Amino acid sequence: MGADAPVTIPDGFDHDPARLLDQATRLLDAHADYFVAGLGAPSAVDKGPADFATAVDLEIERRLSAELAQATGIGVHGEEFGGPPMDSGTVWILDPVDGTYNYSAGLPTAGILLGLVHDGVPVLGLTWLPVARRTFAAALGGPLLIDGTPAPPLAPTRLAESMVAYPAFKAGSRGRFPGDYRIAGLEQLSRRASKLRIHGSVGADLAYAAAGAVGVAVSFGAHPWDHAAGVALVRAAGGTVTDLAGAPWRVGADSVLAGGPGAHAEALEIFTGLGPPKDFPARRDR
Repeated sequence: MGADAPVTIPDGFDHDPARLLDQATRLLDAHADYFVAGLGAPSAVDKGPADFATAVDLEIERRLSAELAQATGIGVHGEEFGGPPMDSGTVWILDPVDGTYNYSAGLPTAGILLGLVHDGVPVLGLTWLPVARRTFAAALGGPLLIDGTPAPPLAPTRLAESMVAYPAFKAGSRGRFPGDYRIAGLEQLSRRASKLRIHGSVGADLAYAAAGAVGVAVSFGAHPWDHAAGVALVRAAGGTVTDLAGAPWRVGADSVLAGGPGAHAEALEIFTGLGPPKDFPARRDR
C-alpha cells in the first residue's frame, strides 16, 4: 500500500463501524462535563522527566475502559493502565487527557482521544475537545463528523496556503529525533508554509488537520494513544498519514506526518530531504 493509496477497513474486521462509532460517541459525551470541571488539575502521578498524569486522566480511563468493554465487547488499551496488545486483533486505544500540560495549566487545548484499531490499522477515530466544545469523529471511508455534522472531504492545497501544526520540543532533545533535526524541520517548513502553530496537543493537531484548519500536522512521537484517533480522522477526511520517512502509519510507527492532498507531499519532501535523523547531529557538526 502506497502512502497516497486510500486506506480502507482491514480484512477480518467483523464489527459494524457505524454502530461502534455511535456507542463510543455517547460514552465520550457522558464524560465531557467531568473533563471540563477538572481543568487545571495538578499532577497526581509522576511518570518521569517532564511527564505526569492527573487524577482526571486516571478516573476517565478507569470509567471509559470499563464502559467501552461492556458496551462493545472489545478490550481497551489505555495510556495509564495498559491493556491488550495494540498491534494485533481489534482493540480500543484511549488517551484520557491528551495535552496534559495544557490541561493542568488551565489551557483549553486538551482532549480525550479514542481510536479503534484492527491489526494495527486505525479504523475509527474520536477526538473530543470538551473545553473548546468541539468533537471530531469518523470511520474509515468517511465522512468526518465535526460536532456531529458531516464535513466535506479535504481539498488539495499547497504548503504556501497552509498552516502547519508542529509539536512542542526542546532544542536539547535526544533520542530518535534529536533537537537539531526538529529545529531544521521547523526552519524548512517555515520557509514554505503560510504559518506555524504549536498547540501542545497532537490529538488536537490531527483533528484540525482532518478538518482542514491546518494543512499539515507533525509528531515526533511513537505512542499509539496519541495518534490512532487522529490518523483515522485524517484518512476518513481524505488526507494522507505516514511516518516522516513516508511509510503509511500503523501502530509501531515512530512519527506522524498528516495532511491533505498536496500539502502532505510537500512536507514529506522536506523531511526526507533532511536525511536520516540519526545522522543529523554528525552532519551539523562538520
